[in-house]
Formats: sequence, structure tokens, C-alpha cells
Amino acid sequence: MKRLVQSLISGGDLKSRSLRGTMLTMLSFGGTNALRLASNLILTRILFPEAFGMMALVQVFITGLRMFSDTGIRTSIMQNPRGDDPDFLNTAWTLQIIRGVILWLLTCAIALPVANLYDEPMLAQLLPVVGLGTLIAGFTTTNVATAGRHMHLGRTTAIDLGTQAFGVVAMVLLALWLESVWALVFGSLIGSVVTVIVQGLVMPGIRNRLRWDRSAVSDLFHFGKFIFLSTAVTFMISQGDKAILGGYISLAELGVYNIGYFLGSLPLVLMGVINGRIVFPLYRLKPIAESPENRAKVFKARRMVMAGGLLLTAVFGYGGIALIDLMYDDRYALAGPVVVLLSLTMVPQLVIKTYGAVLLAAGDSKNFFTLNCSTAVLQTVLMFAGATWFGIFGVMLAPPIAILLTNPLRIYYVRKYNAWDAKADGFFMTTGFIVNGLACWLHWDEIVKLMG
Repeated sequence: MKRLVQSLISGGDLKSRSLRGTMLTMLSFGGTNALRLASNLILTRILFPEAFGMMALVQVFITGLRMFSDTGIRTSIMQNPRGDDPDFLNTAWTLQIIRGVILWLLTCAIALPVANLYDEPMLAQLLPVVGLGTLIAGFTTTNVATAGRHMHLGRTTAIDLGTQAFGVVAMVLLALWLESVWALVFGSLIGSVVTVIVQGLVMPGIRNRLRWDRSAVSDLFHFGKFIFLSTAVTFMISQGDKAILGGYISLAELGVYNIGYFLGSLPLVLMGVINGRIVFPLYRLKPIAESPENRAKVFKARRMVMAGGLLLTAVFGYGGIALIDLMYDDRYALAGPVVVLLSLTMVPQLVIKTYGAVLLAAGDSKNFFTLNCSTAVLQTVLMFAGATWFGIFGVMLAPPIAILLTNPLRIYYVRKYNAWDAKADGFFMTTGFIVNGLACWLHWDEIVKLMG
């Protein structure tokens, strides 16, 4: 067993696993989002924009509860030296189930207050049902995190694509039958159940059982306490736009915005997936501070990811409006300028995104929290001001401004680990602003509509 572990983390094998992992991640991301897009195109012809706006609001609060209760179990498994220990894994699984139960109960508790807040009575019915997904997810096998720890992503990719396809088919059939937002709700739950069952049956590794190892609990909470705080404030970073816009625009407009955001944010989502599955393990297995060779290898991988992400933003920047016009009817036309403007506002996030992995790989969850908290508070203030003065346009400008203003603090933290890639940051940031800024200038007449 010792030789096997040593071979898994050896340099040559690590390179091959990184390349294979990157290709599998691209396949998973491309396949999953192709299925999401296909279902989106079908569902927008069956349902009304208000249904997507309603689900966007529901997902804001479900996501918020998940993030506000995240104790970093998956990240702990990937980062902790005991990440392959059955006692540690089973204890993590037990905590995960407890968290899932608590999340569902909290979803039921907030349903009525949220419905009153947005003056949408249906939210009181939708939230408890959608919240069952958090209860189901609590039973996800820890073998998924273990596979990510060692960048063994082949089976995970196959499961993701297969269960996603099943969920899409179920959602479309339900939409044809119910012709209401409930189709999206029940389709999502069916997909969650199938995913958890298949992962439990197919993923190699231990068969999870209830376990309570005090030392494992201590390790999980010691690392996870700042992850908990970080993900709580990350909610404001990732979901604040929809939560705030829900109070300023109609459900139909929110549904259209959400569709545009889904398409335009694909480069950032892709980079986030690669960051979690490839770059984060690289930072852990090849610490930059240990040698110039490690630094060169990890920087090379990071630069390739940034270049690919920015290239995708340019494609959406210049072709976003044409894509929306081609794929959707006139009710969703406003999604086009959302896609174009996102190509510009995503640039700072794409360039700076991977630095969080540096801190987490080093176990520095405290500074990771401080950085996220500063960004979240600033972004939230800017979003409220932007929504009041400039509508959707103002809300979309808040994230890049907040990230740029907090970047000096980010640089201060990552320099402790010799991980600041100043030349690459400057080059990619400048190039992204110029190329995608030109796309926004060419489509400015459409983007102005977002200020309404």
C-alpha cells in the first residue's frame, strides 16, 4: 500500500494524471453543460420566463443554506493527510448526513418568511420540496472526494454525464405533463436521487457507514471552521446578484437574466471546475514554495487554464447576442447583452480565481476566509448601489470592481507561499479587458438596455 501511494504522487504519474484529469474535466463540463443547454432550450419553449425566475430565487436560498452550513468536508478529504483513512472518511460521511438533515429543516423554516419577503406565495410551497435535495445530497459517498484527491476522474465523469442525461429527460417529460415550475422542481430531485444512488454503487473505495471518530471530528472542524465562514460569505459573492435583483425586477426579467448568466458564465464555471479538480490537487501535491521546478510547472498549468478561459469569454463576447437570438425567442432577447457584458466582467475573476486554491492547499483557511469576507462585503454594497442606480448593468459591474479592490490583500497572502504570478496576471488582465472591452463597445446599444 505504501508503494502504491508513493507511485500515485510521483512526478511522472502526476503529469499524466493532470493531463488526463484535464481532458476528463473538459469532457464532463462540456457534456454536462451541453445537456443543460439542450434542456434549457426545450424547457423555454414549454414554460414561461416566470418559471425560470421563480426557480432562480428558490436556488438562491437553497444554495445559500448549503454554503452557510458548509464545513469544508470535501476539501478536508482532499487536503488532510488522513484523507484515505476509513475512520476519517466515515466520520466525514456521518457529519455530511447530519448537515443534510439540518439543511432541509432550515429550508422548511425559511419558506414562509422568504415568500413574504418577495411577495410570492408559491415560494412557501417550493422551498421545502426543493430543499429535499440537500437531504439527499448528504448521503453522497466520500469515494467521490477520494477520487478527486488523487485526480482519478474517469468514473466520476461517466456518472456525472449519465445521471445528468437521465435528469434532463425526466425534467422535459415532466414539463410536457405539468407545464409549470413544478417540473423543474421534481426533475431536479429525481436527478439528485439517481446521482447519489449510482455514485454509491459504482464509485470504487470504502462502503460508507456511520462512524464517530473524535480525532477525525476535531480535524474536520479545525480546518472546516474557516471554510464554513468562507462559504457563508461566498454565498454573497456567487448568489448576491439574483437575491438582490429579485427585489428590483420582475420574475420574468429575473428568469431572462438567469438564462443569460448561465450561458455567459460558462468560462468562469469551467475554470472553477478545473481549479477544484486539477489545480487545487497540483498545489497540494507540488507545493510551489518547495522548489523552482514546482513553481514553473504549476504556473504553466495555471496560465493554460487562464488562456483557455479568456478565449471562451471572447467567443461569448462577440457572439453572445447572435447565440441568444438563434437559440431563444424574442421573450429572452435581453439575455444577449447579459452574455456580452459578462465577457468583460468575468476577466478579473478568471485571472485571479485560482489563488484561493493556494491558501486552501496550504491549509490556510483563516486568510482564505478573510479574503472572501472582504470581497463579499464590498461586492454586496456595490450591488445594492448598482441595482438602485443602474439596474442589471450596475449589479453586473459590482463583482469585478470588488475583486480588483481586494486584490492587494490577495497578493499579500499568496506571496507568503511564493505563488504570485505577477507577469501572467498583468498580461492576461490587460488582454482580456482590451479584447472583451471592444466586444462591449460594438454591442453598446444593446448593453444600455440593461440599465432600464
